[in-house]
Amino acid sequence: MKQAAVGFSVHSGWSAIVAVYLEKGSPAVFQRERVHLVEEFTYKFRQPYHTAEKMPLSEAREFIAKVRATAGNLALRTIRALQERLDQRGYQLSRGALLLASGKPLPELEKILASHALIHTADGELFRNALADARARCGLGAFRVKERELLGQAAQKLGESEAVLLRRVTEWGRSFGSPWSRDEKFAALAAWLALEDNKQSGVSA
Repeated sequence: MKQAAVGFSVHSGWSAIVAVYLEKGSPAVFQRERVHLVEEFTYKFRQPYHTAEKMPLSEAREFIAKVRATAGNLALRTIRALQERLDQRGYQLSRGALLLASGKPLPELEKILASHALIHTADGELFRNALADARARCGLGAFRVKERELLGQAAQKLGESEAVLLRRVTEWGRSFGSPWSRDEKFAALAAWLALEDNKQSGVSA
């Protein structure tokens, strides 16, 4: 079965998701969407650590765990639905490409809630981790790349300049219309890179 990959560009409470497959060796976009990873798209849930900052520690811990579990379940549902649609077209969704922030590993909750800068970082990381867990539960191979390093790595691996790659992924969005922002472009490029990584690892595409 031919291979496909999905790229994730994650924000607090939502993610741009783009699925890419190879057709006769050339990449093409199968689907793009923006998925909410919270039960209600409000500040309370989209910024869980900001919300938890005002709670007693035990209540904060419980609230964050609930938001994380909900995000994981919504991500899981999205990925499984995408797997089914691709399978119907004769493609196996084999890799999940996650764009990473540049932050350092986070400390324990009490220290996070004592630092406004760490709170900002933790909000984003919660949803990235939820998507990463859902990817693993769906059996997708992991491909991770820091967002700031994506273009450089892609240019090196794909043998094209960064400018050419940006023009190419911009063109992909014409048939889909808006939104096709930096999030979708980078998610698509990360998915393409994951497919190329598959090929170099000996997995048929």
